[in-house]
Amino acid sequence: MPTQAVRIGMFIQGFDGNWLSHPFWKNRFVIEDTEDLARVRQSGVAGVWIDTSKGLDVAARAGSASAPLAAPFVAPAEIAAPAAPPAVPVPVQTCSVRDELQRAAKLIKRSKKAVTELFQEARLGNAINIEGCMPLVTDISESLARNSSALLGLARLKHKDEYTYMHSVAVCALMLSLARQLGLDEERAREAGLAGLLHDVGKMAMPLEVLNKPGSLTDAEFAIMRSHPERGHAMLLAAGSLPESALDVCLHHHEKYDGSGYPGHLAGEDISLLARMGAVCDVYDAITSNRPYKQAWNPAESLARMAQWTGHFDTRVFHALVRTVGIYPLGSLVRLESGRLGVVVDLLPGKLTTPVVRVFFSAKNRAAIVQQEVDLSRPGVNDRILSREDPAEWGFSNLDDFWR
Repeated sequence: MPTQAVRIGMFIQGFDGNWLSHPFWKNRFVIEDTEDLARVRQSGVAGVWIDTSKGLDVAARAGSASAPLAAPFVAPAEIAAPAAPPAVPVPVQTCSVRDELQRAAKLIKRSKKAVTELFQEARLGNAINIEGCMPLVTDISESLARNSSALLGLARLKHKDEYTYMHSVAVCALMLSLARQLGLDEERAREAGLAGLLHDVGKMAMPLEVLNKPGSLTDAEFAIMRSHPERGHAMLLAAGSLPESALDVCLHHHEKYDGSGYPGHLAGEDISLLARMGAVCDVYDAITSNRPYKQAWNPAESLARMAQWTGHFDTRVFHALVRTVGIYPLGSLVRLESGRLGVVVDLLPGKLTTPVVRVFFSAKNRAAIVQQEVDLSRPGVNDRILSREDPAEWGFSNLDDFWR
C-alpha cells in the first residue's frame, strides 16, 4: 500500500526499500503514535506491506469490531508538523579525502600531543586546562567541515599503546560530525566536541595496570573501571568553567537507552541528547580500534553489530551516526556485483550506498587485478555493492594503505 495511506494501528510488515531507506531500525512493528506515523510518511519510501492479522486493515474503520487494534484514523492535518529543518545544515564537503588527508594527519599529530599532556596533568592531580581544549576542538571542527571522512578515518587508526588519548580525539570528531548531522547549531556542536574530548578523563584516575591490562578484567578490576565516569565528573567539576553538557556526557556516556547502563541506570529521554550521542560515538570508536586486549572490528561490520544490540542506543541517534560515517565507512572491504573486491576510499554526502571504491582483486579468480577507482554514484556506472567482506577471511591486512 502507498506510504501516505498508513495510519495509526497498522502493523508494518516490511518497507519497499533497503534497510536504510526508512527511519526505523526494525522492519516489523505497530504504528503506535503520530510521531511514528509522521516519520513513515516523511521517509521517502514509496510503499509498505502491512499484516492485517496483527493490526488495522486498509478498509477498517475506527471503532469497528473487525479492527484488531482500535485506533482513530488520523487525517494529514492532524499529524504533528514535521520537524523543522536543521538550524545549521551539514556542511558541504569542500575537498576530497585525498586533499584533506595531509592536513588531517598533521592535526592528528598535534591533537595527540595536546591530549596526552592534558591527561597526564590530570593523572598528576593538576587542574585541567580547559581553555587549551577549545582551539583543538575548533581545528578538528574545521577539518571535518572540509572533509569529515579524512579525519574520522585517520582517528580510527590508533596503536594500542595510544588508545586512551587518541580515543578522546576520535570521539570529539565523531561528536562534532554527529551534532551537525542531527542539525544542532554550531555552538551546540562545539559543546558536543568538547564533551567528546573530555568524556574519558576519569580513566586518568584508574590504576595503569588495570587500564592497560592486555587480558580480561576480574570482577574487582571491572568495578574499578566502572568508576571512571564519576571520577572524571569530579575532575571536570573541580576544573570549573565547563559547560554543563561536558560534565553530563562525562558522567553518563555509559548509560544505555533501556536503563541497563551505569552509573545512574538512566533510560530513554532521561539521558540527555549529548550523553546519548556520547554513548554511540564512544562504542563505535572503541570497537573499530585496536585495544590492549582485542583487535579492531572493521567499520562496516561494527555498524552492523551495533544495530543488533537492542536497547543499547537511541535509534534516532544511531541512525544519524550511520549517516555520518557511511554504511560503508572509509576503509571498508566490499564485493561488487562484477565480482571485484575493493576498498572504500571516499564517501560522497547523501550517497550512502554508492561510495568511491578502489578495486584491486577478483573474487572469481582469487587474483590481483589492475587497481581502478570506481565512483558508484556516477551515471552510467552499472556496478554496485553486493556485500561487505571480512578482510581476515581474504588474508588482507593492509587495506588502510589504499586510502591514506
